[in-house]
Amino acid sequence: MDKQSIQEKMTTILSKRDFLVQLLEKPDLGTLRIDVNQALEELEELVEEYRMTFPGDKVS
Repeated sequence: MDKQSIQEKMTTILSKRDFLVQLLEKPDLGTLRIDVNQALEELEELVEEYRMTFPGDKVS
């Protein structure tokens, strides 16, 4: 996998983050709240690792 592919995948992943945040704000989420929270935490770790691997890159 080349750098460009990784950048494109990171952009796609980050576009899903807003959906997870909106989902987390729903009061009727029940026990799924734990899974959504976990997904957000893992997404943040992934972004952090990406930025450590490619320090100058900007992904949106």
